[in-house]
Amino acid sequence: MSAKPLLYLIGGSSQMYRAYHAPIRTAEGTILRNAMGIPTNAVYIFVTMLRKLLKEHRPEFIAASFDLPGRTFRDDLASDYKANRKPMPDELAGQIPLVHRACEALGVPIITYDRFEADDVIGTMAERAAAEGYAVAIVTGDKDFFQLVGDGIRAYNPRDEGSWYDAEGVREKFGVRPDQVVDVLALMGDTIDNVKGVPGIGEKGARDLISTYGTLDALLEQAANVPQKKYREALLAHAEEARSSRELLRRFELARQLVELRLGGHQTIVGVSGFRRRRVLHDQRSESKF
Repeated sequence: MSAKPLLYLIGGSSQMYRAYHAPIRTAEGTILRNAMGIPTNAVYIFVTMLRKLLKEHRPEFIAASFDLPGRTFRDDLASDYKANRKPMPDELAGQIPLVHRACEALGVPIITYDRFEADDVIGTMAERAAAEGYAVAIVTGDKDFFQLVGDGIRAYNPRDEGSWYDAEGVREKFGVRPDQVVDVLALMGDTIDNVKGVPGIGEKGARDLISTYGTLDALLEQAANVPQKKYREALLAHAEEARSSRELLRRFELARQLVELRLGGHQTIVGVSGFRRRRVLHDQRSESKF
């Protein structure tokens, strides 16, 4: 039996942020700039990662997704979603078009969808690809993607020499099964995105509770019987916050309503069968359906 074709999906926005904040500076301690004084540190590090990925893994099927400016459907679910997040630094914002151009130059198409985050697009494409017989590698350092691992989908962190995470790898790294990850995140919350979670429950406590009770729903049903007083009182007082946090963090279930994706700036219906080999993947002339 021949091996499944392997599709690489790059979480472009998270990788770009990580590149921008990487501790690589000039001898004077400033960020990298080109001869015209334009910041290039995020571009340089992102492209270094991408070229290394292409050289070492030689993917035949690959795409990336980036966040679009403006509101997403999560802003409708929670008016204060990401309210605490600082605006994107101008030095990073100016590099976005350069990162996009670099992807296109290297044959990596960019797939986006209005009112959805890059994570949603990546998650939706990963699930559909796996359902159509592809093996999927999600290129990311974001633990949120651990919830999607399994049944042909792995996460790949390209940092340093690279790390692969299948279901067992997720358990070893995060302490729970992939299907339990979003419940752990819901209890923890996310201060960066202003997802409240349950006050007083951190990562270790959240992992222990979900490991013990299995799911967030089962935990909340048994909240009055949780032996630790601190956790018991917090769960009873903030059950709805936990549920609403899960909806904000369950990125992939909420994205299944996607009908069209944007490939290379052109509206087209894109299916996994439309992922051609990388050398022609960015060709705008062809379309295919899910």
